[in-house]
Amino acid sequence: MTHHLKNYRAGHKKQSGVTLMGLLVVSALLIFFALLGMKIVPPYMEFLSVQKVLKSMQQEPLDTMSTSDIRKSFDKRASVAYISVIKGADLSVEKSTAGTVITVDYQVIEPIAGNLSVLIDFSARSDSK
Repeated sequence: MTHHLKNYRAGHKKQSGVTLMGLLVVSALLIFFALLGMKIVPPYMEFLSVQKVLKSMQQEPLDTMSTSDIRKSFDKRASVAYISVIKGADLSVEKSTAGTVITVDYQVIEPIAGNLSVLIDFSARSDSK
């Protein structure tokens, strides 16, 4: 009977697959990157909204508007676009003979877990392509 078992085992390949430890490591990495993505994507989406508002403001006659009017216009558009990270007071308005350019630079700090955080720097201009 032992001869029959040896022949049975010899015909099969060694089992292969993921070990429990490998599964745990891969799962932990997937969870970490999913958490990171869930924390980083919303600030980037808001930044895209800021860029869109600044680009749409270029359609207005900014050269004839005062700086406070430009900031008020941004605040109105930002409330419609659900932008909460910056206000009109954070804008830099540069008027020149070539036209008016609105710029904003800001940072977002997103806590990940415990004392681990991500710092993201954003810079947007109204005349960027």
